Amino acid sequence: MSNNQPPILIKNATIHTETEKYENASLYIANGIIQKLYVNDEVNVSDHIAVIDATNLQVIPGFIDIHIHGANGYDVMDATEEALDKIAFILPQEGVTSFLATTITQSSDNIERALENIANYKTKPMFAEILGVHLEGPFINKVKAGAQPEEFITPPSITTFAKWQDIAKGSIKTITLAPELDANGEFIHYLFENGVNISAGHTDASFGDIKSAVSLGVRQLTHLCNAMNGIHHRDVGAVGASFLLQELRSEIIADGVHITPEMLHIIYENIGSERLILITDSMRAKYLGEGEFDLGGQKVKVDKNQALLDDGTLAGSILKMCDAVNRMLKIKGVTIQDIIKMTASNPAKQLGLFDRKGSIEPGKDADLLIIDDVSNIRYTICRGEIAYKSNENL
Repeated sequence: MSNNQPPILIKNATIHTETEKYENASLYIANGIIQKLYVNDEVNVSDHIAVIDATNLQVIPGFIDIHIHGANGYDVMDATEEALDKIAFILPQEGVTSFLATTITQSSDNIERALENIANYKTKPMFAEILGVHLEGPFINKVKAGAQPEEFITPPSITTFAKWQDIAKGSIKTITLAPELDANGEFIHYLFENGVNISAGHTDASFGDIKSAVSLGVRQLTHLCNAMNGIHHRDVGAVGASFLLQELRSEIIADGVHITPEMLHIIYENIGSERLILITDSMRAKYLGEGEFDLGGQKVKVDKNQALLDDGTLAGSILKMCDAVNRMLKIKGVTIQDIIKMTASNPAKQLGLFDRKGSIEPGKDADLLIIDDVSNIRYTICRGEIAYKSNENL
């Protein structure tokens, strides 16, 4: 945190920890870390502490977006410090306090430039923190390419991945691949042994393929229902696998476009908040309105709430995480505690970062949201500093 930032006391709040809800509680944060949770304790306030009165408000962990390509006119594949700055600067407005910078299937040169840029990037105060890389492709299935440029799709290669992980200085945390292309399982086994979160996506895998891949180390499905086989009565495919295989967590784009409200309801009823992870999969057009934009060298037209290639293929989204949250809250039975799991604790656990992210607990990073009863974000705090403050507080 910056030298001139005083400690912060959030008082009179409803505070949600991983397992409990505390009314009229206070939270003390300093040096970017959650220091103490006060429950029914008298708090002595120093002149050197910034105080936020959160009466009638709730405090929850900041959102973690593990699949996002861009926003604010910039894309991870731009491979510039400015691009990462512009993305990381704006995300706190939607409650995102940390994220995985996500690449797209492209030439090796372009992927390597993006990886090197991310590896050398230093997150700035009051920006969302880059936790590493989500390598989406190029080891995917052409028949389920979606908006991934087909000409750059390549077979799985340990040599290529090892080179890229070296360029990325070990920062590739998640990889999306088509497991059916790894015929002998060597690539998946290598990734698992080296601590990479393996996500099946852009895949033509059957249920049997997914079950076999899980036995080798696959632990996630990329944007569930999209660019994969749906449920058929003779083969329940990857979507059926998400319901049946408890080892899997599933990303989900809750924008009302990638998945209908009815399907979203079915997914939630069958999987539940313990194994779902809300993502945005957003591209550079987010925050810019309608128009024509670029994704991986392809022209994308944004019309209303959709981002489409010329042939009508969905090309990422313009979804804000706070809007995904509000859509999930419309499903009967979904609570704030469920939202915390799907936006914070599950992604943190999936990435092996739950020791410092994903819940409100002394010793963890002070990545916090102060929200009202309808989940409007009043404050976003990134590593102990106020990164966003709504107009209602001014």
